[in-house]
Amino acid sequence: MTRMTGMKDALRARRPSSPITPGKVAAQPQQGPAHSMAGMRWAAYGACALAFGHAGVSAYWALGGTGGLDTVGGFAERWARSPSTATLIIVWATVVLKVLGGFLALALVRPFGARVPRPLVLLAGTAAAALLILYGGVMVLAAILVETGAVHPAAPIDWRGLRWHLGLWDLWFLIWGVLLGIAVWSFHRAGRCAPNPLGNDG
Repeated sequence: MTRMTGMKDALRARRPSSPITPGKVAAQPQQGPAHSMAGMRWAAYGACALAFGHAGVSAYWALGGTGGLDTVGGFAERWARSPSTATLIIVWATVVLKVLGGFLALALVRPFGARVPRPLVLLAGTAAAALLILYGGVMVLAAILVETGAVHPAAPIDWRGLRWHLGLWDLWFLIWGVLLGIAVWSFHRAGRCAPNPLGNDG
């Protein structure tokens, strides 16, 4: 009798304190901000690297460098080889914008981004990502159509420049925009779970 009583007590102890009622599913662990933060980090740092890299190339050409100009072709190559004051102003303005784009990506994952109003970061990031994806996507699509013979431009084609734009220059903008878009979306999702989804490292 004592043995039976002990077995009943052991069975009661193993029962869950709050059993799951029929029709209900146990709550699954939330991935939440940690999962969003992981996606945000690699995408934001990738977008930052592409922004600073593109800014560096533009600055190199603005300072008189000529390496790689033949891969650009068209009026951009002509302007870079014989720059006017207006051309230099435009090029340096693009350098500044690209650098700002890099810091915008960093603002999504670095503590200094907390000093900027969150809606402003989201608005600027969304607009920048949309512009980059639109520009890069249109240019890559146009190059594909010409390369495949689907479109035949009336003007002579610089095939070397076209292929470099398809494989590098315009694709660079497209990938930059996609990475920035992923980072902005992850930043938005993380904000639903935490007021400031920033890393602890400085």
